[in-house]
Amino acid sequence: MKSTSLLLSLTASLLLASALPVAAQQKNAPQKLIPAQSDIGFVFKQMGVPVEGHFKKFEGQINFDAAKSATSKVAFTVDIASATLGSPETDAELPKAVWFNTAKFPQATFASSGFKALGVGKYEVTGKLSIKGQSRDVVVPVTMTQAGAVTTAVGVFPIKRLGFKIGENEWADTSMVADDVQVKFKLALNGVGKL
Repeated sequence: MKSTSLLLSLTASLLLASALPVAAQQKNAPQKLIPAQSDIGFVFKQMGVPVEGHFKKFEGQINFDAAKSATSKVAFTVDIASATLGSPETDAELPKAVWFNTAKFPQATFASSGFKALGVGKYEVTGKLSIKGQSRDVVVPVTMTQAGAVTTAVGVFPIKRLGFKIGENEWADTSMVADDVQVKFKLALNGVGKL
């Protein structure tokens, strides 16, 4: 009887010990962007008419913990040459020097410098946005929701295109293309813990 209980106890200990690394791995699973379910876009007005564009290629590094949001970090890199307005003629203009100048500045980046919790699933992320060699501090409101293993982060924030030298020379005229641009994003993430 004693040997049976000892055997059971030993078996239970071994099972527990073998399960611990798995639990630790799940807790520390890398947080990854799911590109196929994510979108980074922008909206501006041309002669008063809203025009929407998207970036087809981007990647992100995420280290988010709802319990320690102040120490969370995100960084994104966007392939600027992947910008599209949905028209081949317009898309051919975007890489040119007066617009994005993708030959000289192929990527835009965002790196967070702080996270502030505003309530359940709502955050304010401060950071530096760099486009076309120009860097600006931005404040990004983010709303996060979870469905199963996927966490979705959405938000919209304004920038001024001329602050990033997007649309130079004759295109600096804001009566043709407005200075105000709304950057919109929907990011699907794996590996984020409970909000």
